[in-house]
Amino acid sequence: MTSFFEFAMLLCFGLSWPISVYKSYTSKSTKGKSVFFISAIILGYICGIAGKIIGHNINFVLAIYIFNLVMVSIDFALYFINKKHEKKAHIA
Repeated sequence: MTSFFEFAMLLCFGLSWPISVYKSYTSKSTKGKSVFFISAIILGYICGIAGKIIGHNINFVLAIYIFNLVMVSIDFALYFINKKHEKKAHIA
């Protein structure tokens, strides 16, 4: 039963990441983004994955952790790409 609730929590959090990635990609802006916050989220997902592996509790929930980590990592990369675009636009 605990895996179900962990899955539900991760699913709820995870629904927002593809939207955030889309917004970052289309806006080409870092407005409203915090590299510290994104880094903390990435670290949290890595800890969650490590906890699953170390605790030998590998189940369907691990896939959601990995999906969320990938989405947040893409958003993290887009932050730096967009920051570079903003600097170029400011100079021009």
